[in-house]
Amino acid sequence: MAFFIASSPHEHNRNKTSQLMRLVIYATIPGVFAQWYFFGWGNLIQISIAVCCALLTEFTVLSLREKPNGKAIKHQLFDGSAILTAVLLGIAVPALAPWWIIVIGAVFAILVVKQLYGGLGHNPFNPAMAAYVLLLVSFPVQMTNWQPPLSLMSTHLDFANTLSTILTGYTNEGYSVAQLRTHIDGYTMATPLDTLKTNLTLGLTIDESRKNMVFGENFALGWEWINLGFLAGGLFLLAKKAIHWSTPVSFLLSILIFTFIAYTINPGMNAPTMFHWLSGGTMLGAFFILTDPVSGATSVKGRLVFGALAGFIFVIIRHLGGYPDGVAFAVLLCNMAAPLIDLYTKPRTYGQINSNNTTKELT
Repeated sequence: MAFFIASSPHEHNRNKTSQLMRLVIYATIPGVFAQWYFFGWGNLIQISIAVCCALLTEFTVLSLREKPNGKAIKHQLFDGSAILTAVLLGIAVPALAPWWIIVIGAVFAILVVKQLYGGLGHNPFNPAMAAYVLLLVSFPVQMTNWQPPLSLMSTHLDFANTLSTILTGYTNEGYSVAQLRTHIDGYTMATPLDTLKTNLTLGLTIDESRKNMVFGENFALGWEWINLGFLAGGLFLLAKKAIHWSTPVSFLLSILIFTFIAYTINPGMNAPTMFHWLSGGTMLGAFFILTDPVSGATSVKGRLVFGALAGFIFVIIRHLGGYPDGVAFAVLLCNMAAPLIDLYTKPRTYGQINSNNTTKELT
């Protein structure tokens, strides 16, 4: 019995690309809803700007490449891949980042990372994460101005104020992003990951750091529910067989193993696994980024290696790196390693001849 595999992205069920992309976009809704609930309208506005810029960039490139073939342009423009890239990038950037940040990221993701390599199915890197890393390295100030949860803010941030802050840098009352991030007691609030990394460098223990209000009652106020939202979306994709279980399971299991080892050796200086699972972009990376069928490994064994390697790099960056979250860098490094992983994990071909000129039979 043979399986017919379409060209990239490689999927056995041969669903239309647009159907698969829409399904993944729908699966992001629980996580995006949690972002809106805890952090306001910022990421929804960023997603909207990113979608418009991504579609405009894709249309411009396709118009130049496809000549006057309107049907081909329409089919590729609305296959959902550009919209999904924009949604993932809009989720990943800080909610109050200035508008030009998301514009640069969306244009770079579509024009350079996707279309420059030939379009969907030819890009070696995940477009959203490549654009995110470009923005993080190029504009570190804007990309690290994360907004605290609404419940901890001293200034009311409704839709109008959020839009004004993104477009002008100030709310309608004249508050800047720096002032919005300042607690009523006068200190600047950061994300749980930033706070933990900073406190560890100051000699505080994990237990002492977790007394900060940004951690909430559990692990990371707001962020834990966002990650649970993306986990729910990921389980939905698994149930629909839109993604394969091997990559996210391997990634999360790898994080579990290495963080458990670190926590066992020194619990005072290493956060438990649940904190790493439920903070930052862990679940988004596990189910929506690493499972990209174009830039990831192709075989089941390869996906297991791919996910495990990403988990190891993720933990190393969070513990030893200069950036608090390691998802984007882990994804790009594994994208580079994907061809080598595929080379050594490709399944045996039926009828393959070994060194003794005997035919290996499939069992």
